[in-house]
Amino acid sequence: MQAAERGFQIGVMFRREHPVKYVQEFIRLAEKTGFDEVWLVEDCFFTSGIAAVATALACPAQIPIGLGIMPGVARNPAFTAMEIATLAGLYPGRFLPGIGHGMPEWMKQIGAAPASPVKALEEITTVIRALLRGETVSFDGQYIHLDRVRLEFPPEVVPPISLGVRGPKSITMAGRTADGTILAECASPAYIAYARGLIAQGQPDRQAHRLTVYTFCEVDDDAQAARDRLRPLIAPIIASGGIHSQIAPLGIVPQVDALLAEGGAARLEAEMPDEWIDQLAVVGTPADCAAALQRMAEAGADSIVFIPPMEQPEQWISGAASRVLAAL
Repeated sequence: MQAAERGFQIGVMFRREHPVKYVQEFIRLAEKTGFDEVWLVEDCFFTSGIAAVATALACPAQIPIGLGIMPGVARNPAFTAMEIATLAGLYPGRFLPGIGHGMPEWMKQIGAAPASPVKALEEITTVIRALLRGETVSFDGQYIHLDRVRLEFPPEVVPPISLGVRGPKSITMAGRTADGTILAECASPAYIAYARGLIAQGQPDRQAHRLTVYTFCEVDDDAQAARDRLRPLIAPIIASGGIHSQIAPLGIVPQVDALLAEGGAARLEAEMPDEWIDQLAVVGTPADCAAALQRMAEAGADSIVFIPPMEQPEQWISGAASRVLAAL
């Protein structure tokens, strides 16, 4: 089934851990297999997002390439706009840029941690979008200061700017400021619907807002075996405490806290109910996975991006992931 028929896009991530020299081979396989998008990641201190995306877009393919996400505070926004405009001009309609706060520890490590990450990202997004529209921008904000800056080559097809954010203030700001939002892995349908509501609060005057959702995906004819493979991935993420805002709409925070108090991440991994895994990932038989994707789309996801396993992602795309696509 094509994206137009099913009503949402399905993408796959080229993980930060994989050498970028393999990205074009990965993209050709993803397009051949039937994926709609490929998403790359920029994390400190792996691969440059812009250079990797340029390499990916140069691949003789038509599949769109997303970048989720660039830490906004790590670059001057005028130069970020220049880089986005250059790629969007070379490959109209194929580049989907994403910007985010950046991991706080990493931003402190490079001396780029703002006192107010939400305000900084809002200012950055505002000026980048204006520059891409060809405007002359003078801006004197709390973090960003531009004096009559204008791009000489703004793109004819302006790409949508998505923000990779998690908490309620940031998601509302994304609705107010950006063209889209990117949600990290372990986003349940309940959290997707919650994010959609926050986006709507921030964008009373705009209709279109692209919601991209990353997800783990494990497929097996034995659904329990698939869940058990995800347990050691999901439990540490929950145990870190960084996704409380994501799991809160499921109403499971008290149970999570109790399990962690009793035995930490190991206890959580061993005893978290299967139902939690079913909500926080695309998992089970091909039919189970197809149903999970439909629930995410019905909750408001426009694009759902699979995170492949660390080992042998190409084999996973050709095997397990293709079975899910065929089940839709």
